[in-house]
Amino acid sequence: MNVTNVIFAGLGGQGVLKGTDILGEVLFEKGFDVKKSEVHGMSQRGGSVSSEVRYGEKVFSPMIPHGEADYLIVLDETQVEVNISKLKKDGILISPKDVPTDKLANPKALNIMLLGALSVYLQEIELDAFLNALKMFLPEKLYAMNEEAFLLGRNSVNK
Repeated sequence: MNVTNVIFAGLGGQGVLKGTDILGEVLFEKGFDVKKSEVHGMSQRGGSVSSEVRYGEKVFSPMIPHGEADYLIVLDETQVEVNISKLKKDGILISPKDVPTDKLANPKALNIMLLGALSVYLQEIELDAFLNALKMFLPEKLYAMNEEAFLLGRNSVNK
């Protein structure tokens, strides 16, 4: 059974959970079975936060087995070392180094920029599905800025 595993990791307040909420909604709307789990740690004090999304035809557990993540998205470079062992050998790491963070209108949109970078690899999901989910999860006044961040991230990936 083919299940895809995605981990978002960062520090408290960086939008890790919002990123996986949006991703999970997009995948659910496309008809996948989706499971999600979260580890908050000391998130309220800027500590590590991670959230896992698993999707496929049928997913039995929300927990990604160690070393089986297909994608690891880190919102802070300090989280690479902490989480890299969760990534499978041929898995893909996406970090702030991979996107033009200097072009972000608001640094709080980094989670959305990295989601945009991830979207390039999830070819089964159309761009419109992601943009619709952004509208669903973000206040109208923040949508344009986040759409721009998403597209910057998406357009920065050379597969």
